[in-house]
Amino acid sequence: MSHKVLARKWRPHHFKDMIGQEHVLRALVNALDSNRLHHAYLFTGMRGVGKTTIARIFAKCLNCETAGVSANPCGECATCQDIDAGRFFDLIEVDAASRTKVDETRELLENVPYAPTSGRFKVYLIDEVHMFSTHSFNALLKTLEEPPEHVKFLLATTDPQKVPVTVLSRCLQFNLKSMAPTRLADYLEKILDAENIEHERAALDLIARAAEGSVRDSLSLVEQAAAFGQGKVLAVDVESMLGRVSTGRLMQLLSYLAKRESKELFQVVDSLDEYAPDYVQVLGELVTILHQVAMLQTVPESVSAEVPEHAALTTLASEMAEDEVQLYYQMGVHARRDMAFVPDTRAAFDMALLRMLAFAPQPNASAGVSPEAKKNSDNLKTPPTTHSGSDPKGSDQMGSDPTPTQTKMIPTPAANLGSDLKPTVEKLGSDQAPITAPVEPTVKPAAMRTGAEISPSGSDPKTDTAVLGSDPKSVAPPARMAPGESLAPDNWASHVARMGLAGMPRQLANHCALVSNSEDTVTLEISPDNEHLNTARFVSRLTTALSEYTGRPLQLSIQESSQPLDTPALRNQQAEAEALEAAKASIEADPLVRQLINQVDGVVDSESVQPVTENQN
Repeated sequence: MSHKVLARKWRPHHFKDMIGQEHVLRALVNALDSNRLHHAYLFTGMRGVGKTTIARIFAKCLNCETAGVSANPCGECATCQDIDAGRFFDLIEVDAASRTKVDETRELLENVPYAPTSGRFKVYLIDEVHMFSTHSFNALLKTLEEPPEHVKFLLATTDPQKVPVTVLSRCLQFNLKSMAPTRLADYLEKILDAENIEHERAALDLIARAAEGSVRDSLSLVEQAAAFGQGKVLAVDVESMLGRVSTGRLMQLLSYLAKRESKELFQVVDSLDEYAPDYVQVLGELVTILHQVAMLQTVPESVSAEVPEHAALTTLASEMAEDEVQLYYQMGVHARRDMAFVPDTRAAFDMALLRMLAFAPQPNASAGVSPEAKKNSDNLKTPPTTHSGSDPKGSDQMGSDPTPTQTKMIPTPAANLGSDLKPTVEKLGSDQAPITAPVEPTVKPAAMRTGAEISPSGSDPKTDTAVLGSDPKSVAPPARMAPGESLAPDNWASHVARMGLAGMPRQLANHCALVSNSEDTVTLEISPDNEHLNTARFVSRLTTALSEYTGRPLQLSIQESSQPLDTPALRNQQAEAEALEAAKASIEADPLVRQLINQVDGVVDSESVQPVTENQN
């Protein structure tokens, strides 16, 4: 007996045997059960997802001798067996790619008016219909619009954009989806178990990803892998067959990239040449791993622990910062897009890695520094607000009202204008005095003075230069908890707002409620809905921020609680809701609005009302 390829041997013969495409099967089954049949159907989708298979099963449903028009053909009558064997006379299968001429289309349609030979319906199955010429579509159009009752058209195409809209409008269109890699691997595992072929799950995962969602392509790759591995489907053989770089090598490459070890990084890249890989594909797999690392950092449960590379992914997630992963991902995506325009993809791959090294975020020098040491460092970096003791004149000027200094900047007027300008200047100074007097002078007014006022004779020029060159914004000390304050459940929200948190640690703090606070331990509670924020990385960053904010080393304990929690996020939501209700009440009570409503018989669109914040005032 001759060998039958897996793609043909395992082709489904009933709707229940199909995997995926439930959205298409449901519509067809309901139409058959209710006998609400359209005269033309168009099945679209990528190669190997079941377009012609569904069409043939649908033809059996229409012509089954035992079950009649039903979604469950018997599969045993002469009609069902003839359709499966491809010899049913009333199922006319046409390959549009080989019959593009208008004369061939007209010859095909000449037999449409005649009744079926043995079946209930005459079914025209036209594959790759987008290959028809314009004249062929025009010849088909009239028949497709008003066919005889005994004729059904089943069209299939991988490129529906090339089908004229006049044809699309006359068909019920069903778009078949590509298969998810996990589901495709499960299907392959079921087939190999039935065929008694030794296999590894990792090999099937590789094949499923290489097939890009095509069931037929995946079965062809399985047969090729079985032949390559002498009856076994093993991961190492599949990698060699596909010319694919192992995930372990790519993990090693990313690890060296995270550690900025350029020499070891390019040694790994050089070792990839033995596989003769497609570097466009390698960069795509690198981007995929970065996506998994980013998901593991933010939503750890989204990456299954059953993934073979889970331990290595976890290690990478701890070695790389979130912004670093995002940067590498974006640079990888752009580099992969640009590879279509370069003559040497290996050189383009090298340049992509070099860009990642060049633009990698610098490690934070203050990481791991104790709060006390950082506080002392901040005190040393804070610029003085007065001049040194060697400049008493400058000291007096810095501590007094800066308005007289500003009046000295005005050039000396001419003699004939002196009497007119003097009252104006004095009035300007008197008007500004109440505003500027209470304000603590900063470095900027000192920088605006003339050299004679800043550096009188005998002063130290180095001191003046240091004051002038300093940037108060860059050395501003972080927020600290005021003396006498304490962390308590009632004021937890205000402390979170003042801690200067950002990103995911701020989200974690906002969705936690303070339970207790001892000398060295702070205990928080979090709801199960927000448990994904409770990761070791975010807890560590929140612990560091709390220690710096309170000025003492702390340990943080976060417990899950199913009870309603008084969190900062909940308080913010309540405050926003109250502000919105107050804004709506204010609008409704406004006399002008009420007058306008009465004049035009209108209503207030409550969805358009927004509270006015302080920044908008």
